[in-house]
Amino acid sequence: MFDNIFNETDMIKLQDTLRASKQTITTAESCTGGLVASMITKVSGSSEIFDGSIVTYSNKIKNQELNVKNETLEKYGAVSCEVVQEMLDGVINKFDANFAIAISGIAGPNGGTTNKPVGTVVIGLCDSKNHKIVTIYNFNGSREEVQIQAAKVALKEILKFIQNCLDK
Repeated sequence: MFDNIFNETDMIKLQDTLRASKQTITTAESCTGGLVASMITKVSGSSEIFDGSIVTYSNKIKNQELNVKNETLEKYGAVSCEVVQEMLDGVINKFDANFAIAISGIAGPNGGTTNKPVGTVVIGLCDSKNHKIVTIYNFNGSREEVQIQAAKVALKEILKFIQNCLDK
């Protein structure tokens, strides 16, 4: 599903790129519930580029495990660029990785608001030098379709991000 966004060939390219440069990746996932990590580990040999990740579904765990500030969560909400930036900082430090993905969103069918409807997902990417890209997406479909699109877009974008970082 959604192989036009990111597929097995793309995943192998992502992992080969990381492996060739002896780099690692980690993830902090909320609405995708570990789906990105699962997609990474479906490929044999992924342990060379992936040490682990964390699912921080609740605000309590975002704060406790990734040091996302309670003030940030209260002021902006869990589905915000500000929270995802703090999730990136927390996860890249926790796992001492070279690259990280952080995702927070509203997969539905409940939880949407006028300002943040179902399908709103914030995806963040960073490297260990604190270069970050955080983008808000609006996906359509069922809960599972929103989750899969979010995971695959994150992987597609991190591949481009890594290639740009390594080309410098």
